[in-house]
Amino acid sequence: MISRTALTLLALLILTACGKSDPPPEFAGPASPALFEISAPGGGVEGWLFGTIHALPDGVEWRTERLDAALESADLLVVEVRDLDDAEALRRAFDDRAYAEGLPPIAHRVPGELRGVLRDLLAEHAVPADTLSRMETWAAALTLAQYAKSGKATNGVDRALLREMPPARVVELEGMGPQLDIFDTLPETEQRDLLASVIADIAVQGDRPAGHAANWYSGEIAHLADPATSAILADPELRAALHGDRNRAWAERLGAMLSAAPRPFVAVGAAHIAGEDGLAALLAERGYSLRRIQ
Repeated sequence: MISRTALTLLALLILTACGKSDPPPEFAGPASPALFEISAPGGGVEGWLFGTIHALPDGVEWRTERLDAALESADLLVVEVRDLDDAEALRRAFDDRAYAEGLPPIAHRVPGELRGVLRDLLAEHAVPADTLSRMETWAAALTLAQYAKSGKATNGVDRALLREMPPARVVELEGMGPQLDIFDTLPETEQRDLLASVIADIAVQGDRPAGHAANWYSGEIAHLADPATSAILADPELRAALHGDRNRAWAERLGAMLSAAPRPFVAVGAAHIAGEDGLAALLAERGYSLRRIQ
């Protein structure tokens, strides 16, 4: 049986360097994760925008000379959440929101056609259904999403960058509590849509569990915001709450940072960069020029 604490820590990993093992074959080529240079109209470089990934297999070497040069030139590191290594604080933030009494069984919260997929997923990972049934629907969805990952959060790019930058030079766009609140305050209908979307995406993933990470590694990010490749972003309400609205709030904060003297290195999940409602497009709408340098 998996304990409540173990499930708690597992679920938190979605919100969050590499080992010494040989990387999977998908990562054999040269690394080229998406990196943009941000310039003001008619001016010099004001900062950088880098798409991260929150988990990777052991042994993946993702650092490049251009990335290191940009990070060295930056005055600030801007991330979604800064305290990713504070496991106790993350656990408390999740526990305070994730559990409730009197919830229906987890299988009753997904469409009938996905219940077999859910059952197989729980059996494959030896997760008792009643453990997830004690979680609110959004929390169960985040927990299940971990089984779609082929890597480890300890190898996450955001964590590696945070370990290199002095805390006084790190700025967070959301923070752990506010980020979890976004999920926790979704209407139950949308939470169930989120759960169904996570299960559907796992089913589609099939035999290529490292596909998303391999695409990130080679810099292919356009598909990340494509509704055709993500059931979550194909849902208009979920897309607005989890993607577009957050990106617009971040773009407003970044606009103020970019107009000041310190030059930020902005490192957020790569999906937040792509698409018409992604950070790259939103910053361009504000008059900034973004040039992809990797």
